[in-house]
Amino acid sequence: MSNAILEETNSNITSFSSGKFLTFTLADEFYGVEVLKIREIIRMQKITPVPQMPMHVKGVINLRGKVIPVVDLRVKFNLIAAEATERTCIIVVDVDGGQGINSLLGLVVDAVEEVLNISENEVEPSPDFGTHLSTECCLGIAKIKDSVKTLLDIEKVVSTELAGELAQF
Repeated sequence: MSNAILEETNSNITSFSSGKFLTFTLADEFYGVEVLKIREIIRMQKITPVPQMPMHVKGVINLRGKVIPVVDLRVKFNLIAAEATERTCIIVVDVDGGQGINSLLGLVVDAVEEVLNISENEVEPSPDFGTHLSTECCLGIAKIKDSVKTLLDIEKVVSTELAGELAQF
């Protein structure tokens, strides 16, 4: 069970309680994903394209004999595309694919930063405007030191992939 807990109240406001998050960058912006959702972080490797997939689905990789679909979060969030660097990596997440079945999914990110223990007093609710992603995919905005980090509900971010085109992997 995760330390970061979401609770729906009658007014439909999501509350956040503390937890550990892996932070990473995309186009000079910082994001975070719950550590308990992460299986591993691997270096960028050859991704085999799969025909007729959406643009943000780069293809699949073979990770120790298991075929894993890979999503480019830059493309998914409508950010400007960039060439891979030595810091570009794939975060392999373990997400609920529905009906109690968990699925592994690779997320291409610009760079992994650090693991942070984020408390609820460091988190503001998601704004309703000016973001690259729907606020339903966002647990909140963490104010850490002099920066802000968007905390993602990774299962909601990749819900279309899990329910649709990638469900067969």
